[in-house]
Amino acid sequence: MRLADLAVVFLAISGASAAHAADLPAKAPPAPLVVEPEWTFQATFYLWATAMNGDTGVRGLPPASVDVTFSDVLDNLDGAVMGSFLAQKGDWTFLVDLIYADISDSASFGPLGGTTADLSLQQTIFQGMAGYKLPLGLPENVALSGTVGFRYQHLDADFDLSNAFLPIGASTGGSQDWVDPTVGLMLQYRIDDKWFINAIGDVGGFGVSSKITAQGFLAVGYMWTPSISSAIGYRAIYTDYEKDGFVYDLTQHGAFLSVAYHF
Repeated sequence: MRLADLAVVFLAISGASAAHAADLPAKAPPAPLVVEPEWTFQATFYLWATAMNGDTGVRGLPPASVDVTFSDVLDNLDGAVMGSFLAQKGDWTFLVDLIYADISDSASFGPLGGTTADLSLQQTIFQGMAGYKLPLGLPENVALSGTVGFRYQHLDADFDLSNAFLPIGASTGGSQDWVDPTVGLMLQYRIDDKWFINAIGDVGGFGVSSKITAQGFLAVGYMWTPSISSAIGYRAIYTDYEKDGFVYDLTQHGAFLSVAYHF
């Protein structure tokens, strides 16, 4: 076979191979790397300057009007614990919050101030909620989540009446606790890498325990470091609960200051 004939055969084979290669499907691009979101946590300690307004009463007695300022509460505060813990992963947010206060007061009255009344009160509010980011197409630095949760409230009171001159006295006490379901919204707005705004609003009860309970919370905060932040804001919790003569129709409200650790 002459050299020219070999060249023709080579070109024919090469052309067929190229045509065959052209018929093969293109190699698919690699699948995008999916990064699994990690858990982040936040532990917060705060002081809530609580005032109370409304009506409350125990069985057998008509409800009494309550108008207590934060100064009144602070003067009679024996101890308090206030804090929350938040966990987030992806679109999910979980929050638990605890408020405990121990308050006592004493007053003397009657002839020569011989009659003394002592009152002690312990209150616990424990609440939790789970939130999921709503698909509203908001900017990346704004997250609005729908929430479901619960609010547990407990009151424990003791009352003692005594007289310095007469061997008479009276003592009574009791406790009441209840749990309410809640639904609401949670807003987290990162203004920039330092400033942020958080807000929570919920409503609950619906006759399960309370007739109604509601909460409003708004805070403006600042990130001092990637791990430490502080915030200042206002919070209010309203509850209308009544059972077996016990009446608790009160709003607790006031400013608060918090410090948080992020990890």
